[in-house]
Amino acid sequence: MTDQDQIIDVLEDRAKRREDRRSFFRAFGAVAAGGLVASTLSSAAQAAAISDADILNFALNLEYLEAQFYHYAVFGTGLPANILTGTGTQGAVIGGRQVAFKDPVVAAYAKEIATDEVNHVTFLRTQLGGSAVSQPAIDVGTDPNGAFSSAARAAGLIGAGQSFDPYASDEAFLLGAFIFEDVGVTAYKGAAPLITNKTYTEAAAGILAVEAYHASIVRTSLYVKGIQTPSLGLIQATEAISNARDSLDGPTDDDQGIAPIGNASNIVPLDANGLAYSRSTGQVLNIVYLNKAAVAKGGFFPAGMNGNITMSAAN
Repeated sequence: MTDQDQIIDVLEDRAKRREDRRSFFRAFGAVAAGGLVASTLSSAAQAAAISDADILNFALNLEYLEAQFYHYAVFGTGLPANILTGTGTQGAVIGGRQVAFKDPVVAAYAKEIATDEVNHVTFLRTQLGGSAVSQPAIDVGTDPNGAFSSAARAAGLIGAGQSFDPYASDEAFLLGAFIFEDVGVTAYKGAAPLITNKTYTEAAAGILAVEAYHASIVRTSLYVKGIQTPSLGLIQATEAISNARDSLDGPTDDDQGIAPIGNASNIVPLDANGLAYSRSTGQVLNIVYLNKAAVAKGGFFPAGMNGNITMSAAN
């Protein structure tokens, strides 16, 4: 078989796997739906009023989430109080604790990513100045009814009443990071074209590149551990999480786990043209709110985001 034939086989395998993807996760919208309040602002009206500052603040909300998760995992504490203030209602962080890393490589990766995410928060706040939003309430805890557990339960990783603890082990930490990182990449790619200021666009592209590196680190680490120790079920877990995310963000089937495609790995999730895909702000909020309906809070943001972009998409 020629190299060209192998490439064609890989592309065909990718297409077939996509066709077979959507499963029982279509009912996921019921998870965490109770008590969520829909905004009266329509998606069309919201989109028409979006400014560069709105987009950067949307990104800042996401960076608060990632930075808090990684900072707790690495250092055992939340972010410094002086980088949490701003407009809107400032909220507290639910949960979070230090991971007792056993693999020094994973520990080093985690520390690098934690530092990068704190820098992203600081950078965006500096760019926004007095327009920067404060950190909203964030849930990165391990409660059975919390965001991580709800996401893991919807993916079939745990049962009713059980909890998922992303701080329990190196592998659990990597799966927790996997939930965030791919979403961050698609969020920045989707938002970048909406920015009109060239300086802000360049900044968003710079953060996008870093988030892509982070996602690749997490995906590669999970892939290596999954191949070396199949009994851990890490590769299958990423596919389950991917399916759960994909059931939230609309009818297209773009999200991908790390299961090999043919004889090739799938470290980089791409479309048939070899391009990374995008998510709209509404689709990103579907995932972080853990709800496929049009809602204004839930999941990892129990009181919603701060700023003008707060509404998820109705899927």
